[in-house]
Amino acid sequence: MAANLLVIDDGAIQQSVISAYLSEHGYRLLFANNHEQALRMLSDELAEAIICDLDLPGFDGLELLRSVRLTSDLPVVVISSSEIMENVVQALRLGADDFLAKPITEPEVLAHALAKALQRYRLEEENKAYREYLEKTNTELRRGLDELRADQLAGRHAQQRMLPESISFRGVKCEHRLTPSLLLSGDFLDYFELDDDRLVFYLADVSGHGASSAFVTVLLKNLTYRLKRNFNRGSSDDVIHPARVLHRVNSELHASELDKHLTMFYGVICLKENTLHYSVGGHFPMPIMLTEKGSSYLDGRAMPIGLFPEAEYQEYKMSLEQNFSLLMFSDGILEIMPESTLNDKEEALLAMTIESRGDVNAIAEALGIPARDEVPDDIAMVSVSRGGL
Repeated sequence: MAANLLVIDDGAIQQSVISAYLSEHGYRLLFANNHEQALRMLSDELAEAIICDLDLPGFDGLELLRSVRLTSDLPVVVISSSEIMENVVQALRLGADDFLAKPITEPEVLAHALAKALQRYRLEEENKAYREYLEKTNTELRRGLDELRADQLAGRHAQQRMLPESISFRGVKCEHRLTPSLLLSGDFLDYFELDDDRLVFYLADVSGHGASSAFVTVLLKNLTYRLKRNFNRGSSDDVIHPARVLHRVNSELHASELDKHLTMFYGVICLKENTLHYSVGGHFPMPIMLTEKGSSYLDGRAMPIGLFPEAEYQEYKMSLEQNFSLLMFSDGILEIMPESTLNDKEEALLAMTIESRGDVNAIAEALGIPARDEVPDDIAMVSVSRGGL
């Protein structure tokens, strides 16, 4: 184990024995005969380990050891005659790595003591460097996490601003409740008046959670804004045809190459015809229509959006009762329901809509959502209703 050794010993014979043996084992030796010389060599950082004879006349080996330990953990092996054991004990208390009795008749014992002391020292230096690296890395990681959280908080604020306010349009009310599992939600919803007779609404559930899923919700908001603008300009009526809208979303999601897919329910209520037109893109559970006659899941099925470019989406049409409540949920609601099977969950959800009379806040209370610190998945609920039930 090569190293620069400071040998504090004025004995020529001792120096000769030590020098001959240790040099053969790769050590480079520096000799000091007094306190000042030793301190100067140490201040020049020439030594990597110290062999110190505590018995030198006019030399305070313990004071030197005390000085060394104030500034470093350099390995120190002390040698002393057996008559001064008190000094040896004191040296070990001050941090000496080992003690050898004079005379050293077996140099390999000294080499072994040095090797152990150097190994201890180098391991501690490696651990110290590793701790410093970890502390620096942790500091950078905390800084990065703080920046990420600040970005996500800003994103959450922006996402919440994209959500609609509750509206009442010619007796039809639209309300919603969104509970994200993270700061940013992969669930998104919107509803708006299109013209004097039509009300448009949709609920989408993007795969995954967090920022990447939230970006897709921005794409949805932008697309429906463009479709609404085109309708108002008279350049396109895609926005009133649910199946066309899902085709557009499917095409734009593939073109974006975000590697995301989503489920979506898109509906248009025409008050002039008193009809609901809708299309489904793999959405589950299906929306529930609650009327005075009872409640039932809407018909419809199709592939999720964003998985297959050639996916086809069908448009459904149904007449509306005078009083109704159409309830839409993202699949996160099923994850917090206590029932064990999917069929049981669907039956329980159906019963819950009847008991709540279509009130999304009452459903949330029944499921204990407000009291939860967190939910396993984003939970979105939308109600579109008319009249009392």
